[in-house]
Amino acid sequence: MTTFDLLLIGYGNVAKRFAALLDEQRQLLARQYGFRARIVGIATRTHGQAYGAPVVSGFPPSLAGNSRELRRDQAEARSAKAGSRTLSAGDPTSGPAKAGHYRNQATLAFLQDALKRSAAAARQRRLIVIETTTLDIERGEPAIRHIRTALAAGAHVITANKGPVAFAYDGLARAARRADRRFLFEGAVMDGVPIFNLVRHTLPAVEILGFRGVVNSTTNFILTAMEQGHAFEAALAEMQARGIAEADASLDVDGWDAAAKAAALANVLMGAHITPKDVERHGIGPATGRLAREAQAAGRRLKLVARAERHQSGVTARVAPEALPGDDLLAGLEGQQNALILTTDLLEEIAIVQRSGSLTQTAYALLSDLIAVARGIVGVPGARRSPVRAPRRRR
Repeated sequence: MTTFDLLLIGYGNVAKRFAALLDEQRQLLARQYGFRARIVGIATRTHGQAYGAPVVSGFPPSLAGNSRELRRDQAEARSAKAGSRTLSAGDPTSGPAKAGHYRNQATLAFLQDALKRSAAAARQRRLIVIETTTLDIERGEPAIRHIRTALAAGAHVITANKGPVAFAYDGLARAARRADRRFLFEGAVMDGVPIFNLVRHTLPAVEILGFRGVVNSTTNFILTAMEQGHAFEAALAEMQARGIAEADASLDVDGWDAAAKAAALANVLMGAHITPKDVERHGIGPATGRLAREAQAAGRRLKLVARAERHQSGVTARVAPEALPGDDLLAGLEGQQNALILTTDLLEEIAIVQRSGSLTQTAYALLSDLIAVARGIVGVPGARRSPVRAPRRRR
């Protein structure tokens, strides 16, 4: 039985659900895929960091290192790191992170130390960093630095953060190939729906010429609500109460989240070299409600559409409200539903619809990527070693 050691960088709602999902699925993972996973380190925004012990209330005990093996590893790590401290929740030196401290100092320092302490697992290809810090729309940091650091130390990396793929996909994919490690990110777009895996594994010799989709749940919910006469502010507040939209929802309503997803999709599926700042972007606001109701009265539906197209000069991407014909697949999306339509050279259009979204679905994306890594190490049929299928370029 192979044991994978996991370092969780970021421990918000998605990472917590992932930890619980690991616990729930541990017997299936062992029986069907021949591995188990244990969380040996966590870096949190507000509770400090810890290596080899749980730091957050409610952390699954079966993954917290109760086994004799992990206790031995902890003892060895303490001996090798004489004089060092392991931070934990409630430690006054960990405290709530100050602005900039979590981003630039504490987490990266912890990750570097944890990677050293897990060097044996890295050499055996059993170390995986799960990166779930929040999106930084300016540069994709500190997640990009976390991923580069992890790959350089011999760890595989799985992330649900769209920033690294939107800002630095080519460089990170090269770093993964140089290190002979996996860099996977299925949860970056549309939760656990297999967008990237669909193309990587099931569409050989197919070129993606473009795409269009509704990829932000908050804005689609708001537009649907405003069609029904509800106020923008009330609809947004409901999304915040459900935990879908952030307290500062500008990333959603201003179109930045959709722009980051568009850049990520274009970079991976179309070989583009763009960032969210290269995406033409128009968001929604209270005044958009009138446009939504007018479109509906004319038999159309107003949707915030993310799209990309390939031209001779390269790939262009755009996010903006569009009044779609009533029979358009995207026009039929209600509430939090999302969909993506891929335009291909050989199969014409392929549509993927997500009829609901939840923390479990995003956490499942992390789990599916973990299984993909394990397949390459344990030898379960269906393994693929390459980090990504390189898209063909149009001459």
